[in-house]
Amino acid sequence: MFIFYGTIEFHLPHSTSLKEKRKTINSIIDRLRKRMNISISEIDYHDFWQRSKIGFAIVNSNNKELARYLTYINDTLFNHSFDIDITSFDYDVISVN
Repeated sequence: MFIFYGTIEFHLPHSTSLKEKRKTINSIIDRLRKRMNISISEIDYHDFWQRSKIGFAIVNSNNKELARYLTYINDTLFNHSFDIDITSFDYDVISVN
């Protein structure tokens, strides 16, 4: 079994309110959750207009499948590249027997 987990930190330069920020972040989270069935949530900077941090985790029995998850996460973030700047993207994979 493999556990793929990580955090992504964003800067939202065009956001002028918490409502705008949450709309963008929730759009990213909903898309990833629905399409890839991963556990994902905003984990920090809840009260900042232009900053956010999300955490995610995926459990899978196939290591090669995890590369597909990483590609899809990157593609989703690229689709939102006009709204966000990624300041940090850290991830790791743990093998559990």
